[in-house]
Amino acid sequence: MTGRRDGDRLLTTREVARLFRVDPKTVGNWVTAGRLESIRTPGGHRRYRESLVHALLRGETG
Repeated sequence: MTGRRDGDRLLTTREVARLFRVDPKTVGNWVTAGRLESIRTPGGHRRYRESLVHALLRGETG
């Protein structure tokens, strides 16, 4: 996935699911529950800031 101006890479739902070893639907549930923030592309797909994903991996919640 392409990077952003701030240098934070955007990950796909599938990439996030692989990092956590969960089903991609679980990642969507985390967004609904407010556990993870997502960005919608013009086509409606979700993308996730790499820094926020890694913070969640480390157990840092905000």
